[in-house]
Amino acid sequence: MSLAERTREAVRERPFLLDGLRADVVNYTAAARHLDVDGDVDAVATALRRFAEELPAYETDGRSVRVSMESGVGRAEGAADALLVLGDAALAPTGGSMTGVLATGDVDAGALSAVLRRLATTGVEVEAAAVAGDALLVTVERRAGADAVRTVEDALEEVPDRNY
Repeated sequence: MSLAERTREAVRERPFLLDGLRADVVNYTAAARHLDVDGDVDAVATALRRFAEELPAYETDGRSVRVSMESGVGRAEGAADALLVLGDAALAPTGGSMTGVLATGDVDAGALSAVLRRLATTGVEVEAAAVAGDALLVTVERRAGADAVRTVEDALEEVPDRNY
């Protein structure tokens, strides 16, 4: 495997760096030092630069969604009113200690990824998350509900394009 191929593989293992290359905000020498690619740092930096030139530009698009908040979400028996069911676990409005933030409309796995990354950077801990059909749900601690709603709305205004 060539140095260029090893460099590209190392970048693909770090999606944040791939986004940075697409956005043209990367110091190639610093990135080359960060990567665990066996080779001269300058050669790896050159491989990064060439790879970046081939990537599509970093772009985002806003999603058409309606975001709402459901307080009192907790574990439930059965799935009658459940907001989320996975295996034998169901979350529903039961008077529990969590808040559900539900986005309906133009959502998909990319939107969920953007939401989770944004919530993580703002320090909002997610208890559960899912996307299916035209619904996206994240559950958070009750006190974080209002911050989570604002963050989800903001994240869905700028979902990164993942076409690369």
